[in-house]
Amino acid sequence: MDTRGIDQLIGQLRATAETAAGKTSSTPAAGETDFSQVLQGALQQVSQAQNDGRAMAEKFSAGDPNVNLQDVMVDLQKASLSFQQMVQVRNRLVTAYQDIMNMNV
Repeated sequence: MDTRGIDQLIGQLRATAETAAGKTSSTPAAGETDFSQVLQGALQQVSQAQNDGRAMAEKFSAGDPNVNLQDVMVDLQKASLSFQQMVQVRNRLVTAYQDIMNMNV
């Protein structure tokens, strides 16, 4: 499973937390990606994993001889894990937002 998008997202969250804490300057470093693009890419990867798992399950249910149960289960587990990972990222984002909103100015 390709986790580059999630790794980039976590890096962005850390950079944002450091900026909020005043540890870095406000100018973005060279080579940084847009947070919204990383998040959108990660969501698309999760969606694609779920679609792949669903398609494999439908093919297996239809009796496709080229699809075996092991492949179906692996694809469904990949979809489940990627979704759980995205839920954890969402939870971290909500917590970060709440922390920022509770900061005294």
